[in-house]
Amino acid sequence: MAVENTGAPAGAPAPQEKGKQQAKSTVANTPATTGGDAAGEQKLTPAQLKAKAKAEKAARRAKAKEVKEVPPAAAVADAKGGKSGKGGKQEGSQSAGSQQQGKSVPGRRPSVNGRRPSVAIIKEDPRSSIPECFSHVAMAKRIQTSQAHKDVHPAVLAVGQQMATFALKDSIARLEATLLAFKKVIESYETPKGNSLSRHFVPHVLNPQIEYLTECRPMSFSMGNAIRFLKSQVNKFDIDTPEDEAKESLLEFIDIFINERITLAEVVISKNAAELIDEDGVVLTYGRHRLVEKTILRAKANGKSFAVSVIDDPYDQGGKELAKTLQQAGIRVFYSPNLGGVRAHLERASNVLLGTEAIFANGSLHAPAGTADVAMAASAANVKVVALCETINFDRERVSVDSLTYNEIDPERCSAESFRLMFDNTHSKYIAGVITEFESGTDFAPAQAILTLLRKREDPTIA
Repeated sequence: MAVENTGAPAGAPAPQEKGKQQAKSTVANTPATTGGDAAGEQKLTPAQLKAKAKAEKAARRAKAKEVKEVPPAAAVADAKGGKSGKGGKQEGSQSAGSQQQGKSVPGRRPSVNGRRPSVAIIKEDPRSSIPECFSHVAMAKRIQTSQAHKDVHPAVLAVGQQMATFALKDSIARLEATLLAFKKVIESYETPKGNSLSRHFVPHVLNPQIEYLTECRPMSFSMGNAIRFLKSQVNKFDIDTPEDEAKESLLEFIDIFINERITLAEVVISKNAAELIDEDGVVLTYGRHRLVEKTILRAKANGKSFAVSVIDDPYDQGGKELAKTLQQAGIRVFYSPNLGGVRAHLERASNVLLGTEAIFANGSLHAPAGTADVAMAASAANVKVVALCETINFDRERVSVDSLTYNEIDPERCSAESFRLMFDNTHSKYIAGVITEFESGTDFAPAQAILTLLRKREDPTIA
């Protein structure tokens, strides 16, 4: 059957029906239709207009849902729009948005309305790039306070954050800050009913503090020794010892420990080491160490005239600050920014003073990376090398023959290409002697004699 442009069957209809059909044909040929066919005519009926409005409303809901949800919801909205017969601009805008999301930067989650979705960003563990053969070497890390154990004291939390960011870097500075924080822990401690301080304090209160500090940064040797002494002091209390008496005893023990093993030891070592500096001599040192700095300033205060050669660590650059301090004190200073100038400076040096982090039972020095190079170069040039160290930094139980057994990885210089060790190991044969708080005058003990020095401290009657 033939069909006219109006969509009516061929034939001779009544004049009234023909007029209505012509009117419909005129409306159907307007730009609102897609071609004037039967489907275009049906869109203008009330039922189809209602269906079209309903479809548009559903599409708007789907689009609003797309903004709140993750990007895959956009595909659902497009599917709904296609089924509802929405044409023209609305469908085109949705497909354009989908294409724009498809062009997102690889490796990133696409943004919604210019904002990133609120999802947790997983940071890559810096240790993942370290070769497995070095996986045993520790590294400092900053732990969020919300992830710490609920029993960790706020004072200990603050100390841990300072250690992790290297605001507290020196081993003795970390030790003193730790002991002062433990004093606050003891002051706020209350023994639960049915328990005693000697049985409850260490496992339930002190150990969580120690574990948190160790997670932030590996404990220094001095911290390990001090904590061992503190635990032994707690174990001495009888189960019936009153809480106030036990707490007062612990606080007094910490005060005496800081005074004798840190403050007085520093004074005695700097005084004895200052006598080793020759008049009109040249002292060579590496980096910046607290004991070496106090020794040089004390020698200057004693009226000696001498010069100082500072070989700096190119990564830490603490020697630059030491050089400025010594210059302000009126001391002549020679400065080298790295180890490249060590041999030239050793030609005029009369002795070498080195600071250490710890000394092992076999006399090996655990010191900042680069110390071993200076000691070996000085030994080859026949220049006397003297190490300064408190006995609290002695380790009587362990020995070390390399730099890989006990060390730390610098978290600021760790990548897939390389990483830096913070300490090195200096063999005792390159060290002429060690000055501690037990020597007097210009005397100093061999590096291998630390066990004898420790026994002498425990029993002063030993000659």
